[in-house]
Amino acid sequence: MGGLKPGDPSVAGSALPVLRQRGQREVFCGLTGIVWLHRKIQDAFFLVVGSRTCAHLLQSAAGVMLFAEPRFATAIIEERDLAGMADANEELDRVVDRLLARRPDIRMLFLVGSCPSEVIKLDLSRAASRLTAKHGPAVRVLNYSGSGIETTFTQGEDACLAALVPELPATQAAAPESTPELMIVGSLPDIVEDQFLRFFAEMGIGPVRVLPPRRAVALPPVGPNTRFLLAQPFLGETARALEDRGAVRLDALFPFGSEGSFEWLRAAARAFGVDEARFEAVVAPARERATRALARHRGVLEGKTIFFMPDSQLEVPLARFLSRELGMIPLEVGTPYLHRAHLARELEALPEGTTLSEGQDVDRQLDRVRAARPDLTVCGLGLANPLEAEGLSTKWSIELVFSPVHGFDQAGDLAELFARPLRRRDMLKV
Repeated sequence: MGGLKPGDPSVAGSALPVLRQRGQREVFCGLTGIVWLHRKIQDAFFLVVGSRTCAHLLQSAAGVMLFAEPRFATAIIEERDLAGMADANEELDRVVDRLLARRPDIRMLFLVGSCPSEVIKLDLSRAASRLTAKHGPAVRVLNYSGSGIETTFTQGEDACLAALVPELPATQAAAPESTPELMIVGSLPDIVEDQFLRFFAEMGIGPVRVLPPRRAVALPPVGPNTRFLLAQPFLGETARALEDRGAVRLDALFPFGSEGSFEWLRAAARAFGVDEARFEAVVAPARERATRALARHRGVLEGKTIFFMPDSQLEVPLARFLSRELGMIPLEVGTPYLHRAHLARELEALPEGTTLSEGQDVDRQLDRVRAARPDLTVCGLGLANPLEAEGLSTKWSIELVFSPVHGFDQAGDLAELFARPLRRRDMLKV
């Protein structure tokens, strides 16, 4: 995902220089994606094959589920498994048998790899095939890696959705002249997804599919007549897998803020031949609401400097939103991996003079933060408290993934997430 080079003339937006550094990183692992994925796919279950540390991470990140059983768990690798004294595959089969007997509502089971399962070379792909043969067709078993060895936490969703793509049925009509179909790709809160679906319905665009679906038994079809919009900028492998199935990605800004939501929806409208006047009529009321909501926060954010540490892969479109719609000044926009093709329009919209960095050497980047003394630093939980102790205001980047922030009606809430720590700082000064 990070292999595209700035000098490659075939890549849009390639003129922007990129600071690349490799060293110690501070990120969550891909298992964190289960926290929102298990709520999205309502008849799926995520079984992490990992250690007690993996279990503690998920329990602390997801919180306590008081009114419903969570749709995730951890098959804990014990010392006997690590020492080769027990057959890990037999142990895993027994765990899955007990799980499916207890939870007959499960229609899709994800075996999620972790650092420990990868260290002992446990072949979860073969295990998934074996268990599908045993429990199918009622239950389909898939696998993906949520290991944190070489990933950042949002790549857990990318790996999950990429594992789903080979399972998607083919569209019925694959001829070039067939009616195109639209697919929204990326997990969104149901309320945001419903808003986007209403916009497309009012424009006359349909059918509109969603990946991931709310139910695993309703996987969307894909084929050469599929046009898809990425709702999240971290879905590089998923996009590649869809393109291998013949689908075509629609190039657009990501739907953060008023401008991003407008351009994201307009990319679909143009691809599906929607009259410009009809498009404007559909989105105008929501765009006006977003403009009013953003105006309430501009006074706090305008002219303030912001520094993005690499964490969620949302950094580039968020920097574009904050600079263009709220007047903030991004000093450095760091991202774990930079997909230049998917972010081409976002990169072009960044203000001149912004430093763009890919990857991380955390000590050197912290030196740049301390030298710049930005008004706000967006970073992971592990760095926030130390920076706060040094008098720097911070925003947890993981909150931007867990909160509904896409679309017109969430634009004000997104701005509020950045305005809140600055307001708190001002109150504490008094």
